[in-house]
Amino acid sequence: MEHDTQLPATPIQQPTKQKSNLAKAVIVFMALITMFGLGWLVGGDRISLNDPIVTVGDDVDSSISTDGIEELYRELVQNYDGDIDPDELSEGLKEGLVAAVGDNFTEYLSPEDTQEFNASLEGSFEGIGAELGKEGSFVIIVAPIKGAPAEAAGVQPQDIITEIDGEDATDITISEAVNRIRGEKGTDVVLTLIRDGERVEATITRDTIDIPSVEWRVEDGVGVIEIGRFGSDTGQLVRTAANEFKDANVQDVIIDMRGNPGGLLDQAVQVSDVFLNKGAIVLEEKKDDKVIKSFSASNEAILQNVDIAVLINEGSASASEIVAGALRDNDEAIIVGQTSFGKGSVQQLIDLSNGGSLKVTIARWFTPAGENIDKEGIEPDELVEISREDIEAERDPQFDKAIELIQQ
Repeated sequence: MEHDTQLPATPIQQPTKQKSNLAKAVIVFMALITMFGLGWLVGGDRISLNDPIVTVGDDVDSSISTDGIEELYRELVQNYDGDIDPDELSEGLKEGLVAAVGDNFTEYLSPEDTQEFNASLEGSFEGIGAELGKEGSFVIIVAPIKGAPAEAAGVQPQDIITEIDGEDATDITISEAVNRIRGEKGTDVVLTLIRDGERVEATITRDTIDIPSVEWRVEDGVGVIEIGRFGSDTGQLVRTAANEFKDANVQDVIIDMRGNPGGLLDQAVQVSDVFLNKGAIVLEEKKDDKVIKSFSASNEAILQNVDIAVLINEGSASASEIVAGALRDNDEAIIVGQTSFGKGSVQQLIDLSNGGSLKVTIARWFTPAGENIDKEGIEPDELVEISREDIEAERDPQFDKAIELIQQ
């Protein structure tokens, strides 16, 4: 599962370019950025332009027309008034090729982007502490991380980023946005945001961001598990917490995944496994509407006959939605809070020979009840909003409602 993002519960209704214009722009962009890469291939006799089709492999049913590219590349080199960086054109070739598929969660990551991505999965990096996603032409805030500079500066889920440090930020990739927003601890970045149709400016001082995978406690007899991200240790930590709750004879449990942007698919399955009995379906992956893989619980639930409430909000995405959907559809938990982000696709990270990687959507996932929540999100059983006044007064009506429901 991508760290995704990847990626609002309801599509943002903002003025966007028509699809036809966007498609034209992508075609033009692709033409410009592929010129160097294809020119290099032609110059090295690696491909021939006598035949306008370049096949990409005997086992891949795909081809790219190169008709006119050599001419376009030659004219660019001869006429462009400025310096042309071959490395930048080569990287642009890779980015544009992937961007042309039109999927917000499929992208090429440069070697530097790949390092940043892997560091974020491990939960430690320097930046503002906000998970980014994409909606149409816009990069958006999936969720500010609890206690991080973005949250302190008032950044909210579903804020649309229109400018970064005064420069336009529309029609850029998530990786580009990350590169422009992240920076050294103690430095500032200014984000221009659109929130509920109004322009908002936020100046944020970067810091070291440490996101704990899992934290847990027993509070007034209630076991509380806070899952901040789904990293490589999340499943084991939740299992440890559940065993401690069992030893303490805890009968009521709250799983707090508010603002959790997701992470690794296998860890979402492992976390669900802690609370589901053997054989219970966690999720199914489908490609072209055909089930390609089914995930189910492999052990008996550690906590038997306990009442569970799951807390979600519009910043809960991806792996956190998988867990919420699995527990809800198996009648093991009540869902409290706000409708989740709505990311129903699965990404795989493929390492490339240059040190970069391809993050590619390989399937769509469905809850045990057969629901794909993409762009719809998971609706809570109990809708509870948190107002700005609640936050300022340090009130948590969602948590309070969860306590009330499981202790009835």
